[in-house]
Amino acid sequence: MSTVREIQRDITNDEHWQDLAAKFRIRPGTIYLNHGSFGLAPDSVRAVRRHWMQELEEQPMDFFVRQQESQLLTAKQKLAKFVGTDNQNLVFTENSTTGMNVIASSLAFAPGDEILVTDHGYGAVNRTWLRTARRNQTTVKCVSLPWQFESVDQIVDCLIAETNDRTRVLSISHITSATGLVLPIKQIAGAFHRHGILVCVDGPHAPAQIELNLDDLGCDFYAASCHKWLSAPFGSGFLYASPCQQHSIQPLVKSWGRLLPEIPETWSEEFTWTGTRDSSAYLAVPTAIEFLETVGVDAFRERTRWLAAYAEHRLRELFQTTPIASREDGWYASMAHVPLPSGDWSNLQRRLWEEASIEVPVIHFAGRWFIRVSCHLYNTTAHIDLLVSTLKRWTTC
Repeated sequence: MSTVREIQRDITNDEHWQDLAAKFRIRPGTIYLNHGSFGLAPDSVRAVRRHWMQELEEQPMDFFVRQQESQLLTAKQKLAKFVGTDNQNLVFTENSTTGMNVIASSLAFAPGDEILVTDHGYGAVNRTWLRTARRNQTTVKCVSLPWQFESVDQIVDCLIAETNDRTRVLSISHITSATGLVLPIKQIAGAFHRHGILVCVDGPHAPAQIELNLDDLGCDFYAASCHKWLSAPFGSGFLYASPCQQHSIQPLVKSWGRLLPEIPETWSEEFTWTGTRDSSAYLAVPTAIEFLETVGVDAFRERTRWLAAYAEHRLRELFQTTPIASREDGWYASMAHVPLPSGDWSNLQRRLWEEASIEVPVIHFAGRWFIRVSCHLYNTTAHIDLLVSTLKRWTTC
């Protein structure tokens, strides 16, 4: 059970969160405002992973033969509950990109079929679909979403307008990497299903950052990473397939599936044993969930969203620019995404790191430069203020 209200914390008061910040190990002198790219795991998660690595390395036969399958199932059950589905609908993967590759390699296409992606999609995922298209003599169409996001209907209509009788799959991000936007996946999935089109969601930023109920979302496939907002170890992610689509999915690496003499009987069991590998990252996922539940998942979201809103306000005030969408209308969660003034900002990210030890992405998107700030429990307003003051000093001198 969550202990969210055992400690009353003011989301605007940095001191109320110092005990949690102390549970993360960040290199001294580093201002880390990039949890969205590569998240840090708290001490408890790192300790559990080390435990399972030690179990594996000190007695691999005992680990692989007697412990791994049952422990993976227990971990998967905990994760499935957290993301709102049954454990039979999930498999562990190393990350979201792996999951998207599993989907792309499993689906059957005919020459002339069309795959729809968006300009807000993650570049590596779009490249995956391009490779699939080349192999299957299909085409990939990239839809440009509106420059200013105004309503859910606007986004849904924009996507549907690009479909035709050859469109087979929509591949779309849940929370976009380059722009930090929370897209209306449930409404998009409903609209595309009415046209008989599969919906494949790339969701590495979603688990923990927003509430996730996969059964209610209505998509056919969902791939995610747990090393971002959930703060599980690197190398932990999952793939969801709706029950009516599970027959089509096969692992990228075909192996025993189950440890002999058992044989795989379901799609998910094909992913249990895909060769000898270190599964300690997967087994630490429940501890990452428990850590957030101890903090209080709602409290975590309120705090990180408040920090993102604070960063957005300070950056907008400095640069006098307007984001792609309105935070008040729910388009953003725990990331701030603010346009930089016109000009060449290609060296800004490097300079922030080398001269100020500030780690924050500066992104070129659709011909403009943006700064994207990702906030987690170890971040404070002082970190954001240092970023802003550094930028102000450099841009006004």
